[in-house]
Amino acid sequence: MNAEFFAAIADLEKEKGIPKGYMLEKINQALLAALKKDNPAAADNVRVEIDEAKAKIDVYIMKTVVEEVLEPAVELSLQQARRISPKAEIGDVVNVTVETKKFGRIAAQAAKQVIIQGIREAERSIVYEEFTSKEHEILTGIVSRIDPRSGSISMKISSNSEYTEAMMNSGERVPGEVLKEGDRIKVYVVEVRKSTSGPQVMISRTHPGLVKRLFELEVPEIFDGIVEIKSIAREAGSRTKIAVMSNDPNVEPIGACVGPKGGRVSAIVNELRGEKIDIVNYSEDPAEYVAAALAPSDVISVDVADEGKSCRVIVPASQLSLAIGKEGQNVRLAARLTGYKIDIKPDTNA
Repeated sequence: MNAEFFAAIADLEKEKGIPKGYMLEKINQALLAALKKDNPAAADNVRVEIDEAKAKIDVYIMKTVVEEVLEPAVELSLQQARRISPKAEIGDVVNVTVETKKFGRIAAQAAKQVIIQGIREAERSIVYEEFTSKEHEILTGIVSRIDPRSGSISMKISSNSEYTEAMMNSGERVPGEVLKEGDRIKVYVVEVRKSTSGPQVMISRTHPGLVKRLFELEVPEIFDGIVEIKSIAREAGSRTKIAVMSNDPNVEPIGACVGPKGGRVSAIVNELRGEKIDIVNYSEDPAEYVAAALAPSDVISVDVADEGKSCRVIVPASQLSLAIGKEGQNVRLAARLTGYKIDIKPDTNA
């Protein structure tokens, strides 16, 4: 029986990744709890010894040998003691073995609960560690439930062999994106939190990090560090601006991101369900950087203020609306991308 018991623990370690030492500690706690429940008067005298090398578990109560037994829970007579240890004398402490099969139903149930709880805690810890390592990465999830009232989505996501449920709040969903149960989509892992019911994985489809990771997946030069993403400004579902620079003079950063016949950026746009993406060159010169960020509009001049991060931009009058963008989106994204407050004027008023 003990051999089968230890084999089962080894299987748990192999199949679920639960350390053998952890489970043995939980089993020790479970047997102690059961022993104390069945022998409350001997609570301080109960012992459990687990010998993994011999595949042996001993459960016993330490009892003192006395002339007259007044407390049977922790004392035994000399005659009783010598049946266990022939050399026992008055005053000795003798280990009286308790057979686990003699545990009462309530005690056995308590032991079972401790072990089951130990397995659950270990599984949650393994899942937490696995998904914590995936923070700020992209994972693929399957939509399992959509709350019609709040709009939040429950998804089943996986990492290696581990699975867990993740929650995407309505604010992390792309406006206008229609999802249904069973859809498989890529999500960005924002944070992993511990909770009493297990790890909580917070995911997003609106986070700028999703765009960054998609570019790393599609563009080898970014993954290898040849092309570097310096900044991203995003209004999910509508438009994203991304500033890139090359660490190799022979590699053109925008061309690398766009890819042959636009294949690389098209794959990202498709994953983002048609979201427009502007790729611009990053520059250490604020004027050049702001001018590039206002693409697709032409820029005549950029006057950067001496103090504070602000600038005045002159554009052709015919392109004023293009520079500002629909509802101010283009200039708003350019300002967030560069970190500069941008005041746009047409050349007629310059």
